[in-house]
Amino acid sequence: MATPHNEANIGDIAKVVLMPGDPLRAKFVAERYLTDPVCFNTVRNMLGFTGTYKGKRVSVMGHGMGIPSISLYAHELYEVYGVESIIRIGSAGGIAEETQLRDVIIALGASTNSHFSDQYHFPGQLSATCSWPLLKQAAASAEQLGTKINVGQVFSADEFYCDDPTTKDHYRKFGILALEMEAAGLYWTAQRLHKQALAILTVSDHIYRGESLPAEERQTSFLEMMELALDTAWHVA
Repeated sequence: MATPHNEANIGDIAKVVLMPGDPLRAKFVAERYLTDPVCFNTVRNMLGFTGTYKGKRVSVMGHGMGIPSISLYAHELYEVYGVESIIRIGSAGGIAEETQLRDVIIALGASTNSHFSDQYHFPGQLSATCSWPLLKQAAASAEQLGTKINVGQVFSADEFYCDDPTTKDHYRKFGILALEMEAAGLYWTAQRLHKQALAILTVSDHIYRGESLPAEERQTSFLEMMELALDTAWHVA
């Protein structure tokens, strides 16, 4: 076992990894889209699989909930397993008026209330931003697939249940498209390690309008996001 959290052997994981929060969604992606997927990790049930997609090697692995969790797994994938690119695929809560249920959002940057970046002692405020090569390819893939995307800022919150109901008003005032919990941690980790990262999200509910996708619709509504991420991964693999 190469790390306390991942039982994969060196070489078991592809250079590009898709990461949903839910490990069962990783299993779904592997079984639906990958050819001959092999499970490389079951530690803490954070399932990971490697297979091929249209002839190219691609991995998919869960990352759990929150910045500490995704950053832990991303750090090990980048540093120990030689992964070059990670694409987060997950859900988000709409904030902006123009954001609609089922919209696909690509996070250009991620504002946050997390203190994760304090460890870097950066002399200023370190912006959490995606990688241009992945963003460029995702936009090209979206055009080719006919997938409508919204590119902009998201907010990565440290809490799911917020005690201050006014915070969403501040997010909206600054043009935040949606709220999620992981992108900033992934982006900072990639920046520090000089790797590639991108978050592609599907709006599953709207914070202001109280709208929400039923559980049975979430899986099928996320297919467009998954296929965009896979096409992006195929081009950079």
